[in-house]
Amino acid sequence: MKTKLWVGGILLLFVLYIVMSFTQAMRFMSTGEPIAIAMGVAVFVIPALGVWILIREILFGLRTEKMGKILGELGELPEDLPRMPSGRFVREAADADFPIHKQDVEAHPESWKSWYRLALAYDASGDRKRARTSMRTAVNLFVAEKNASTTSK
Repeated sequence: MKTKLWVGGILLLFVLYIVMSFTQAMRFMSTGEPIAIAMGVAVFVIPALGVWILIREILFGLRTEKMGKILGELGELPEDLPRMPSGRFVREAADADFPIHKQDVEAHPESWKSWYRLALAYDASGDRKRARTSMRTAVNLFVAEKNASTTSK
């Protein structure tokens, strides 16, 4: 809950920044000066790109949270690995657990559940880049499965 409050606060500040940026962009573009118009377009485009990235990341977070809840309810989340006092996973345990999830993805490449568990395994092993890539694959498969079930009804 604390994390969601922080995210909400940051979103509120970001919205304020966007409103102020768009206002300034309109001021630049209303001058009629070519350089000011170019600056106005830049001031408009850069925050718009930020909004797109922000929306994409929020949707990613919401979807991964939903997928985790579904797997938790089904009892299909991987076992919790031992942790060090710092809270990080014991690397040897994570590395020993990893091949199970990799083989699961190889056996079920179209399963978002398998990709989700592989992403958790990559994260536990410390490979954040591959964890994120695997989670994106899981999200894409989850959305495709959801859309397929909606259109087949």
